[in-house]
Amino acid sequence: MQSSNTLYTPAVVACLWDFDKTLIPGYMQEPLFKEYGIDPDVFWKEVNELPNRYAKQGIHVSKETVYLNHILSYVRHGRLKGLSNKKLRELGQDICFYPGLPEFFDELKLLTKSNQRYITHGITLEHYIISTGLAEMIRGSKVAPFVDGIYGCEFIEDPLPPSFLAQKEFFENFDNEISQIGAVVDNTIKTRFIYEINKGVNKNAGIDVNASMKEEDRRIPIKNMIYTADGPSDIPAFAVMRHEGGKAYAVYHPDEDKEFAQNDALLQSGRIHQYGPADYRTNSITSRWMRMTLLKIFDHIVEEREQALSDRVAKPPVHLHKADPVLAPPPSSQPLFFE
Repeated sequence: MQSSNTLYTPAVVACLWDFDKTLIPGYMQEPLFKEYGIDPDVFWKEVNELPNRYAKQGIHVSKETVYLNHILSYVRHGRLKGLSNKKLRELGQDICFYPGLPEFFDELKLLTKSNQRYITHGITLEHYIISTGLAEMIRGSKVAPFVDGIYGCEFIEDPLPPSFLAQKEFFENFDNEISQIGAVVDNTIKTRFIYEINKGVNKNAGIDVNASMKEEDRRIPIKNMIYTADGPSDIPAFAVMRHEGGKAYAVYHPDEDKEFAQNDALLQSGRIHQYGPADYRTNSITSRWMRMTLLKIFDHIVEEREQALSDRVAKPPVHLHKADPVLAPPPSSQPLFFE
């Protein structure tokens, strides 16, 4: 029976990462608040209250991303005066990561060079960050050079005015503050970016994420992905991984018993495959699980490609010798042809 595998199955693997409380102990906005002398507890308390206050006005807002509007309110009222995308990127340099990062990302990529069969089959590993946080701060952080793509919330500094299509030229102001939201990422929208990476939209702008595409044509099959995050807010992304054959991994702060219990509940309910401490040093449980799981994915890719080669490529004819037995032709009056 002929294999259903294509001759050359995809050889790209992806690690997808949440950011806050996954790669860093807290929230990325901490350097921003420190720079401007803002009490983070007060800011987040206000953010948590906003949905209730707006609900009394008959207005529904997203609990996950209303903080973006509150940042803009702080800018308009002078509390974050001069805040620009450039400033956000500069502040990203002060973000502190969990132990082992960002070097761990490169250590995982080197696994593709640990076996000659992986090299022969051209297996590669890519890292992507998908965050409800601020993309510019991530781009300025120490982890940025180690990743292949960043998806996060974006701000616009200088919005185009009405009738801008009729204007012949614009004067760019490099001192502008952020004034509008350019892109929003919440925990449901994260699933969209999983499929963008899956289909290769990030590599080919001509592909629409909603376009129908055969599994064998997708750049990175979800079964070749690992999604890592810190807990219940990432359940939509975990669900995609579980349903489509990828791996879902949760991390917790090593000193937080509540986070440990929360992750255990996710495992017991079948939401994730495994969990471990947010410690990415070589001998940590999380580091070992990641390496083990990636090697299994690499081995499976090799097996699929070698099986496809065996099933789909016929062996060439060879020279016969006098000692070789002569095979009787099949009983048929028709001439024989060979493909």
